[in-house]
Amino acid sequence: MKISRRFIAIATTTAVSCVALVGCQTPGSAPADRVMRNGYVYTVDGQNSVQQAIAVKGGKIVYVGSDEGVTSYIGQHTQLIDLAGRMLMPGFIDAHMHPGDGGRAMTLCDLKYQTMTRKAFQETIQACLDADKDKGPDVWLEVGSWDRMGMDGLDGDPDKSTLDALKTKRPIQVRSTDFHTVLTNSRGLEMAGINKHTANPSDGKYVRDNAGNPNGICEDGAADAMAAVVPPATDAEKLTQTRAALDAMRQQGITSFFDALSGPENGKAFTRLQQSGELTARALLAIKLDPAAAAADPAKTIAEAKALATTYDQGQAQPAPGVSMRHVKLFMDGIINAPADTGAMLTPYLRNAGTEKAPKWTPGKNVGELYFPPQVLKPLLLQAVQAGLDPHLHATGDRAVRESLDGIEYVRQQLPGNAFRPTITHNESVDPADYPRFKALDVTANMSFQWAQQAPSTVDGTSDHLGAQRFARMEPSGSIALAGGRVAYGSDWPVDPLDEFLALKIGVTRSGDPLNPHSYGPQYAGRLNADPALSRADVLRTITINAAEQLNLDAVVGSIEVGKFADLIVLDKNFMQVPEAELARNEVLMTVVGGKVVWAKAPFMGLDRQPAQVAVTEPQ
Repeated sequence: MKISRRFIAIATTTAVSCVALVGCQTPGSAPADRVMRNGYVYTVDGQNSVQQAIAVKGGKIVYVGSDEGVTSYIGQHTQLIDLAGRMLMPGFIDAHMHPGDGGRAMTLCDLKYQTMTRKAFQETIQACLDADKDKGPDVWLEVGSWDRMGMDGLDGDPDKSTLDALKTKRPIQVRSTDFHTVLTNSRGLEMAGINKHTANPSDGKYVRDNAGNPNGICEDGAADAMAAVVPPATDAEKLTQTRAALDAMRQQGITSFFDALSGPENGKAFTRLQQSGELTARALLAIKLDPAAAAADPAKTIAEAKALATTYDQGQAQPAPGVSMRHVKLFMDGIINAPADTGAMLTPYLRNAGTEKAPKWTPGKNVGELYFPPQVLKPLLLQAVQAGLDPHLHATGDRAVRESLDGIEYVRQQLPGNAFRPTITHNESVDPADYPRFKALDVTANMSFQWAQQAPSTVDGTSDHLGAQRFARMEPSGSIALAGGRVAYGSDWPVDPLDEFLALKIGVTRSGDPLNPHSYGPQYAGRLNADPALSRADVLRTITINAAEQLNLDAVVGSIEVGKFADLIVLDKNFMQVPEAELARNEVLMTVVGGKVVWAKAPFMGLDRQPAQVAVTEPQ
């Protein structure tokens, strides 16, 4: 081969200076497919060590260390990437999200998470109806990203009359951002067959007027039942939505994700994309368990879940991303936010016994909803673990958290030595006596850090319903971590916009960013409360190795160590070094999954369209 010096032609002149190929392999070491050097390689290993370079071969990391040391892995066909001092770290592992809903939300009439008055709410939905006039009177209009909590703080909770006033004969359903509430119009109730005589489901309710008629607000299980009336997406539509979700995730640097509420439709879609080579992140899917079915026949419930898991689970993880289905999801309660107040609490929510101008908040009778009572939960968890399924429990109120811990403690006692990995997600209100139990029972606390910023839904509403004492310990990520508990991160997207850096910033500061559109401006820029914050190192572990431990992937991903899969991201700014105020103002420049570049932008533009090995002549 003729000896010369050349650069890889990528897409832009800028990228040329970033990527080069050289041949300086020393005898005795196998050449790597790709070498990335001259970087700030934040490994998230046991010491959070920082290195300069890595080498990747066959989708795995074969070297981590100095620029000098990596030279022996550079051969004639090795792709060499100059990081130019940028931060390289393990790919983000989003350990609680809803990508199927996220992809679908991109196709709906979108309220964009905005806090709206009823008038603005009506005008936005009417505009969607007017833009879609060719639809018949029986075609549903689906509306997403409704900030119900914020609207309630402005001019009260809407009901079916708010939608009935619109100029349409079509049925309408509006999903709240928290996905626990659906609002529908009278036409929607009619098409769903919901009336005065319809019983509430065991895990939710149809809110009713004084005469007992449904008022259009459907909570939790009732919201799910209403949503199920809308015809599901076709297979082609589902694939389009899933592709959109994956595209959003790889731009955020997500290399593994946990779909916290899945089923055969998501299993089928992700499997199809995996088979076609379009799956760009490791997909872990959880199966929802129904409280009524579980109470009636727990053995059958678990057997059906195991059969579904067997259908889609692809076994041991490989460097190329695959599909895993080894978790069950249980909704222990609803949400602690007003006006729903369905999160299960140890003591009652407060109610205003005074007036709007002269409020008097006193304990009421509502303690929220517990959907899996202990007599159902404990044997159900035991059978799930015996079937090889890890439990993932939604619990927002302190009573729901305690009952979840009690259930896990029961299984630990019945199955000593069993290495199952339970998770309690959200944990928005936790009694301080239960902080140390997360470590004692080896339970991961999955938290959505973006909820620990001030927002209209918390400061202007929920705080009064919880009272000062409970609000002071709301979102206790730091307290659980200080008690030795493992904290992992989950975005809960599309409950919130997908903005991983904003969430990480809030994990460190417990306050938003007034310049970020997903925060709430200067008025809400202060710290949420005095609960301890996490360090930068700790918060990065929540979205890497801790999340990997939650999902039983820590042997293969979550840190940059020899032998692990090459799931990596390159950041525009160094998260460990930028000023605190700028932590949310960052972006991913390159995302690598199993050694393959799945997303890249300048100065790495075009690498996602390059093969891992590129023939090149030797250097001079």
